[in-house]
Amino acid sequence: EGRVEVYHDGKWGTICDDQWDDRDAEVVCRQLGLSGNPKALSWAHYGQGSGPILLDEVECSGNELSLDQCKKSDWGQQNCDHIEDAGVSCDPFTAPLPQDPTGFLCMAPTRAVRAGGREQAVEGTLRLAGGRSPREGRVEVYYSGDWGTVCDDGWTDLGAQVVCRQL
Repeated sequence: EGRVEVYHDGKWGTICDDQWDDRDAEVVCRQLGLSGNPKALSWAHYGQGSGPILLDEVECSGNELSLDQCKKSDWGQQNCDHIEDAGVSCDPFTAPLPQDPTGFLCMAPTRAVRAGGREQAVEGTLRLAGGRSPREGRVEVYYSGDWGTVCDDGWTDLGAQVVCRQL
């Protein structure tokens, strides 16, 4: 948790809290690799920053992978003071994903299409394979025209949460 700062054009700066909401916080938490219950905080809740205010009027849908994909003002275009610096809390203990005794369960639609009788997926698409239901299984990723598995070295519940969110 803390004040959100972004790096752009060689400098760090803050984000104005105009339009700032939990959907924006969700994207920030995702971009930082954090899970939980994202909460947007306004009015310099974590203290006022210094230096430039780099973004204003950020309006994410909540599905973006980074703030750069969200609707927002042009870099450096803002009408704010640091008393309006945006913050987020990405509390990992407030929103656990559903689990059962065998592990994580999640929905697993595949972003793939059939072309010429052959499956073609978007590079980086994930799927679950070999499970007892579509909501569980071995994690596979589509890369260079083939589906491959993901090594479990260092695999934790956090990784499973990211996969479930991405699916």
